[in-house]
Amino acid sequence: MHLGKCIMIDGATGTELERRGVPQIPNAWNGGGAISHPDILKKIHKEYVELGAKIIITNTFATGKHTLKDANQIHNFEKLNSEGVIIAKKACKEVNKDSLVAGGISYWTFTKNKPPLNILRGNVKDQALIFKKNGVDLLILEMMEDIKRMMVTIEGAKNVNLPIWVGLSCKKDSFGKVVLLNGDPLEKALDNLNNKNIDLINIMHTEIPLINACLDILQNNWKGLIGVYAHSGVMQKTNWTFDEVISPENYSKYVKEWIERGINLVGGCCGITTEHIKYISENNF
Repeated sequence: MHLGKCIMIDGATGTELERRGVPQIPNAWNGGGAISHPDILKKIHKEYVELGAKIIITNTFATGKHTLKDANQIHNFEKLNSEGVIIAKKACKEVNKDSLVAGGISYWTFTKNKPPLNILRGNVKDQALIFKKNGVDLLILEMMEDIKRMMVTIEGAKNVNLPIWVGLSCKKDSFGKVVLLNGDPLEKALDNLNNKNIDLINIMHTEIPLINACLDILQNNWKGLIGVYAHSGVMQKTNWTFDEVISPENYSKYVKEWIERGINLVGGCCGITTEHIKYISENNF
């Protein structure tokens, strides 16, 4: 996949559902919107496309089998993932049929119950197969926080022969080194991703002030396409603290800086709203 100049994707979907009053599923965060409030979910997707997003991500971050099992919602695995894609595709069709739909996959858990690696691999394959059957354009792996599970997730995703984008979530450790959230060095993660036919690497769900340090490492250790979609605010239990979110104007200033660095894709993660994407669209594109 060749993106050329920088393009804009969407902002947050899960926290945007929360901001608009959609109730959460215990242990599955904001993953139930496709069933409980499909009209609100479609409206969010449509607003992002109307603002110029060339790619929107399905609301399936928290609809993996392990997450839904913890939430006693495993019976809705097929429906939540199918409807997540169908709603996103309808939103694109109603606004801009050229916008693409990325199927979002994560191994994040809200209970700390991590499935064994062989189970995770199969769960990812099953989710990716649902996405492909319903017509996603690519797979986007989100919040990859450790190398071992990241690589197993990639193995599962590769079963469906779709483009794969990998989203790395980073922090600084006690020595000031940029690492994945579990402590694996970012450089080591990139070394593992090289020559794995990954189409794009995103730095996502990462604090805004840390993005440039991540890009320093990424641009020195990765020759492929690069994207950024940072988050703003803090999760307290499972609720997002919207009062601590950066202003659209200030986020746009960071976006301008990242674009000038030569990234290929930009958007927003948790806390980054339609208002942020509107400001970015009007001032950076």
